[in-house]
Order: sequence, then structure tokens, then C-alpha cells
Amino acid sequence: MSSQGSITRRLLRRLGPIVAALGLILTAPVVQSATAAASVTLYASPLGTGSTCSSTAPCSLFGAQEAVRTQLAAEASADVTVLLADGVYRLSKTWALGPADSGTPGHPVVWRAAPGARPVISGASQVTGWTQRGSSGVWSAPVPGSSNSRQLYIDGRKVPVAQATPASLGFRGSWTGTSTGYTISGDQAAMAWFGSLTASQVAGVEFGYPGGNGPWTESRCRVASFSAAAGTLRMTQPCWTNVTARASYAQASGGLPSMSPHTMPARIENAQALIGSGQWFLDGAGGTLHYKPSAGQQMSALDVELPRLETLVQGAGTLAAPIHDITFSGLQFSYATWNAPSTSAGFADVQSNLRMTGANNQGMCGFSNPAGSCPWGSLTQPLANVSFTAAKNITLTGNRFAGLGGAGLGVMYGATNTLIQGNEFTDIASTAILLGCTYDPLPTNPSDAAGIKQNCTPNGANETAAIGTNEILTGTTVADNVIHHIGTDYSSASGITLLFSQRTTITRNNLYDLPYTGITAGVIQGHVNQATTPQNTTNINSSNTISNNILHDYLSVRSDGGAVYVEGHQAQYVYQADGTTIDPVKTLAKGLQVTGNIAYNGPTTNFTYYNDAGSEWINWQGNIAFRAGDKSHGGCSPTGHFWITGNYFSAGIQSYPCAQPVDTHASGNTTIPATPRPTDLPNALLRAAGTGSGSFTPVLSVPARIFYVSPTANATEVLVAGEGFGPATPVYIGTTPVANVTRLSSGFMIVPIPAGTSAGQISVTPQVPGTIRLNDNDSNISYSGYAYADGRSYGDHQNDVHYATANGSTASLTFTGTRVTVYGEQNTDQGNIGISIDGGPQQVVSTVPSDGVRHANVAVYTSGPLSSGRHTIVVTKLSGQYSTLDGFTV
Repeated sequence: MSSQGSITRRLLRRLGPIVAALGLILTAPVVQSATAAASVTLYASPLGTGSTCSSTAPCSLFGAQEAVRTQLAAEASADVTVLLADGVYRLSKTWALGPADSGTPGHPVVWRAAPGARPVISGASQVTGWTQRGSSGVWSAPVPGSSNSRQLYIDGRKVPVAQATPASLGFRGSWTGTSTGYTISGDQAAMAWFGSLTASQVAGVEFGYPGGNGPWTESRCRVASFSAAAGTLRMTQPCWTNVTARASYAQASGGLPSMSPHTMPARIENAQALIGSGQWFLDGAGGTLHYKPSAGQQMSALDVELPRLETLVQGAGTLAAPIHDITFSGLQFSYATWNAPSTSAGFADVQSNLRMTGANNQGMCGFSNPAGSCPWGSLTQPLANVSFTAAKNITLTGNRFAGLGGAGLGVMYGATNTLIQGNEFTDIASTAILLGCTYDPLPTNPSDAAGIKQNCTPNGANETAAIGTNEILTGTTVADNVIHHIGTDYSSASGITLLFSQRTTITRNNLYDLPYTGITAGVIQGHVNQATTPQNTTNINSSNTISNNILHDYLSVRSDGGAVYVEGHQAQYVYQADGTTIDPVKTLAKGLQVTGNIAYNGPTTNFTYYNDAGSEWINWQGNIAFRAGDKSHGGCSPTGHFWITGNYFSAGIQSYPCAQPVDTHASGNTTIPATPRPTDLPNALLRAAGTGSGSFTPVLSVPARIFYVSPTANATEVLVAGEGFGPATPVYIGTTPVANVTRLSSGFMIVPIPAGTSAGQISVTPQVPGTIRLNDNDSNISYSGYAYADGRSYGDHQNDVHYATANGSTASLTFTGTRVTVYGEQNTDQGNIGISIDGGPQQVVSTVPSDGVRHANVAVYTSGPLSSGRHTIVVTKLSGQYSTLDGFTV
């Protein structure tokens, strides 16, 4: 009978993905055996009460947790499943899980969405009771006293806090920087504006500095006070010093530049006086939330969510007693904030959302004078709204992480065998997935133990085990996830950040709409290493893999990054029999394997596959890069030991402009066009990349979208790249469905086309007869000076736009047709654009609305009748803070 129970459980596990996809529940037959584990199903709902936890009398989330603990205390090996009904579970406190919530190997506790349900684990309060204040268009509502949040979500989308540019406020810019802030006495408009605020209002104002500490950064500091008599702004400390006066350090292979104190902020945020259409301001002390609706919004119809919690879910054990064997499936984690950047430490950005919060030599160890904190690179990392530490056998599959104010998911401190598979991460302020801790490059170093306990775990004070190899992040798998529209507040965020680990596998993920790098491995750690000083810092990295991911439309905001960016040591050395000579074959096998990845649409990329400061022992094999920047492979001051083989690159490789590596080995690489056609790339590589390309079938999916179409001239078929492609995804040429489409993967299709087809005619939705709507990301549109933005929540066509801030920026389209319409945005921060067709006179068009309200996805220009044939239209930014393009209709 025990064997029969084992067979039943194995069968259920094999059927699990199919059952989940069909929304079914299988219950194992009760097997009468003294050794068979009990199978228990508990039920929870947002309105649940009591302790029965049955389908007819469900518990609350925390009530179900108590019931699980009771069951496990009675029988630790029981198969316990909690089914969560549909609805929003508004947490009053962090959902904290510890060893008492753990299953056993092979018998995990499963927290799963009920069939057809999408339960939302929320850290927010829904704001109601709105009243309009005067004729300003601003509405207000009561919130709990001392509410504090850096984010607000309306109808599931983050909306911007009250903000403006100095120019839009009439500031002249004649500010002088000092060691404590600014002297602004020469700017009467700024003097008047700050003088109109109370002291507490001044102390809430935040300045944003995109690119201030290097083009890969975006620092933020708050104002501490304003003196009308002295004409000065005093900035908060230590933020101001950490942004403008960072310590220098010796043997640098990469810089951590200070921002000039004379730098004007690019944005001024978080003052009620700044509220514009679609913006909000929280008066926490006064217990009031203010919002100015966008055009067409009715306050009574809006779902307004104000985050209260910072830590939404925290699974934390200790190395002596880890949390273990828990599965989360089909849940949504949403609406948590992260308030540390609002403190006096601010957001002194260094790289990939790591920041300084202490002294200006934080993490510089013995390389600065005086010495900074150790170990090297021990910077402060963003809070993860969902986190697991000292955990074993944790599985997260089919979940959605959306609307989060910190990092989406963090895993560190001795976590082992974590599986993160088939999830979606979107609308996240920082990085989507944060793996590892900056304080544990060498956990076997006794002098680092205190810092590890303080910074890598919330349970450091309760840890009884000695810190050593047991603290290494080991065996993490990140697979088949979709990561997009992250770094919404902190634009130096990478899609996935990997710090120090062993046997981590990041594979078959789709990452796009990213402000900075796609996947980064080893932030800052290599900044004092290079070919001449390769051993200044070391770490425990070994046997990690980044494979078969699709990365595109990254570096949309910041620069000096890549699709895959690497720093520092990536292998544990294996020596030959003499004990002193490194065995290159065996050491490379323990190095970082970067294989089978596909990167495209990263035009501002320095190096698509980027081995930067001190990086070493990397195998770059079988990757693809096109339309992805100046160089497909290279870096600045790496150490070396690189193998670059069997890749398909449209740009050069082995570019090392700062310092040469010790050695590189390149062979068998193929040069492809920047706009490859189907025959330019092996179908096998395209089939093997992205979500669902392995044995796992994702339950979640994103709407189908096209991001690239290969040239259509003289072609009978085209390569189409995008997102959300499935076996049933339709393809249209205009209004006509296309047959015989070869769907290679979730990101690639080969589409047959008749002669005369243009790329703009190919879509996954039928077009209006007689017209072709080209989205702003259509490959036929050429940009100079424009950047890409997605998920603005204003109603943009296909939820994205291109925008420019520099006058003279252009967008041009060559088309065949008899009329053309330009779509963009009308708003008070827009100005004039110039339109010329076929080199004719430029027509000046205003995109400033007469009603002072934002209008998105609107026709800002329509031509008169044109002769039948090919034409070229050029849109030029002439004035205003922004120029926004949302595509064309031909």
C-alpha cells in the first residue's frame, strides 16, 4: 500500500502542470496505510474568518497559515495545499513565513490559486471618499494618519508623483553648488517658489539627477531646508555628499564618479504645488491624498491603491533552522512600497540600483584613504518586497509580481534550490529579481560574518550557526519568466541582478522594455581588478549559467550597459597536478556560461555582451546579437580568459578600449546583417530561446506584440520577433490572415508574405481597411535623439511611445500611400514639432493642449492628399520639454 501511495503522488506531480493549466484540482485517493502521508486541502478567501478553512467556511490568509502550522505539527510529512479564492487579500502586516510553515522534501506546503482565481496579495489600502477641491481639478481623500508611500497605483498602474522640470517652473538655472547644497539667490523664480512653501513642505521636495553619477545612474536627494535670507538650499546628508563628493580609491579599473555640485536637478518632485494632470501628492501628516485626474477619468470609477507595507512577503529562516519546502503558484503580489530613498540617505546611485547610504567611502575597504567599509563593494541594495533567506526548496511558479515599489523578488543568505519559473514581473520600481547579497563575496572570511548577519538576513540576531559555505546562495533556477517594464522609479535597475552564487541557472526568460541592462552578474565587484591586478578581490562564484534568454528593447533610459553585463571573478580555479598551474578547461567549466541568448533592439548599447571591470573566465557561446549597439562583445578593463565561439553577431567583437585582457579565444563566429532575414539565423537557436522553449509550458502569457520585422523588399518570408507568440497567435497582412506561419518560439515567427508587403502591414491584430497603423516601435521608423518608454498608463497605442528631450531630435518614415497622420501626445510639457514631407517646407505644429490637460495617442498632424507612391515624412522636435511620438497611420 505504501508503494501504491508513492505511485499516486508521482503521477499527480507529473500531471501537475497540465492540471494547473486546465484549472483543475486532483485529489489523491485516500490510501489506508500507516506510512502514507495525509493529503489535506485548506481554503482561504479575502473575507474568510475562523479556523475551519473548508470550502464552505474559508479562513483568512493568516487563519489558513495557522491551520497549516497545526496540521504540520500533527504530521510533518502531510501534503498540505491551501487554495486561495479570487479577490484582494489586503494584508495588515507582512506575510511572514518561517520554519514552522515548512513542508518536507517531496511534500511541500502549497499555496495555490483556486481554479479560475487570481488572488492578489496586497500591501495597500483602497482609497475612497474623494471630494473635489475648488476649481483646480484636484481631488482629495482621507488616508490613515502618517501614511507614507513613494508609489500610488490607479487601476493597476503606477501614476507619477507631483513633479515638474526647473524650466517649466521658470527657474533660470543660475544655481551654485556647495558642499552642503545650493546657493540660488541669483534665481528669483526659484527663490519665490521655495519661499512659498512651509519648512515641512520644503523638506519633502526631492531632486532627480539622471546620469549624475555616470550615464548608468539616476541619483535622488531631498532638500533639507531653505533659507530666504541666505538664498540657499541645504540638501540632506549623507545623500548630498555621497552624490557630489565620493571618495577616490586606488587601482581602479572602473570609476564611481561624483556629480558636480553645480548640477541642476532635472526634475523637482513631491510638492503639492507641482500637481499636474495624472499626478498625486500624499500629505501623510495631514492624512490626505491628492490626485488630479487625467482627461476622461472619473474619480468614482477609479481603483486607487495606496501602499502601506514595504515588505509584502518574507520567508526567513536561519542557517541552523531554514525555512523549506514551500510552493507558491498562481498568486499575484502587488502594491508594496519602499521608503528608504525618502530618508536623508536618499538614493545615491552607484550601479544597478546599489547605492551609498553611509560614509562616502562605503564599500571601498582598504582601497580608499581612509579605508572604507569592507568587503569591497558592500553597497546597500534595494529592498525586495517579496524575499526568501535561509530557505531551501522554495518554488514560485505561475505568479505575477506587479505594482511593487522596491525589487520584485529577492533571494539570498544560504538559500538553496530555489525555483522561480513561469512568473511575470512588471511595473516594478527597481530590479525584478535580485539574487545574492553585496556583503558575502567570501562568507568563509570570519571578519565578514557580522556584516553578513546585519545586511543579508532579517534574522541575523537569531542566527546560531557559524557563517561559512552554508551561507552561499546555491542552486537557484530562474526559468521561463517574462520580465518587462521594470526600473520605473530607479532607472539604473537591471532586469535580473546576480551578485554572488554557485550553480545559478538563468534560462529561457524573456526580458524587454528595460531602462538599463538586461541581466547583470557581478556589480562593482570587479572595479579594482583587471589584467594587471587580477586578484585584488575574489569571491565564491562558480558554475553559473545565463542561457537561452531573449533580451530586447533594453537600455531605453540609461546607457553604458548591455544585454548581459558581467564584472569580477566568475569561477573557482581548478589546478593541474603541479598545484600551481590553472587548468583552463576545468576552470572554464566552473566559470560563467553565457550561451544561446538572443539580444536585439539595443541601439545605445556599448557592448551587447559586456565583460567589464575585472571579469574573467566566461564562455560566450552560441549567442545572437543584432540591432544591438556599436559592438556585440567587449568591455573595459576585464581580466580575461574568455572564449567567444559559435556566435552570430551583427557588430564587432573583442573590443577593449580601456585595457586589454590577459587572453581571449575567438573562433567560429558568424557576422550577420544588422537586420537579419530568416536565412541569416539558425532556426535551432531561435527555437531554443525564451519562455516555453524547454519542457515547461508557462500558464501565464503576455499579449502578442511585434518588435521587429526583417526587411520585406524582395522577400517571400520575413523574420518576426516579439512577445507572446503562441501556437494560436494569428498573423495578418493588413486585414488578411496569413497561413503557413512558422512559429518558432514565444519570441520568433517566420511569416510568408506576398510581393509588395511592407513591415507596417504585418500585425497580430487585423488593421482597419484602407489604412496601416504603424506603432512607434515599427522597424520602418528611424529615430535620432528619441528614447523608448512603455507602460505610462496614459492610454498610449500599444502602451508605448518614443520621446525626445533635445531640440533637433527627429523621427522619419518612408511609406507608400496617399495620406499620413502623426500620432503623439498633447500636454503642457510638450512644445512645437516640425513636419516636412519629401523635403518640402517644414510646417510647425503645436502639441500644447488648449485645455491644459494631457491627451495621449492623438493625431497631432494629418497631411493633405499625396500622390500615389513612396514618400518620406520627418518629424523634428523644435521646443518644449518633451516631444512624443506614438506612431503613424498611412
